[in-house]
Amino acid sequence: MRIKKDDTVIVITGKDKGRTGKVLRAIPEKNRVVVEGVNIQTKHQKQTRTAQAEIRHIEGPIDASNVMYYDTKAKAPVKIGYKVEGDKKVRINRKTGKTID
Repeated sequence: MRIKKDDTVIVITGKDKGRTGKVLRAIPEKNRVVVEGVNIQTKHQKQTRTAQAEIRHIEGPIDASNVMYYDTKAKAPVKIGYKVEGDKKVRINRKTGKTID
C-alpha cells in the first residue's frame, strides 16, 4: 500500500469525491485508510458509569484504491512510485520525480 499515515490525500470516487484530508490511520492488511473528515459515520454510545450516552460522528475506513496522494505544492493528485537510493527504498512523485519522504 503506497498511502501512509499523515499523508494528504484526495478522494477520487464515492460520496465524498473531491474532498481532501489527512490520513489518520492506515490499515494495510485490509487495504483501507481512515481520512480526516471523510466517510463520517454515526455511532450511538451507550451510557456507562463514567460517561454519558451520546451520538458520536466519527470517520470510517475507506478503500485505499479510492484515494490518491495529493501534492500540496502542485495542488493536484499524483501517482506514487518507488526508487532505491543507496540501500533505502523511498517513495517518489511520479510526475516530478521528487522524493516524498
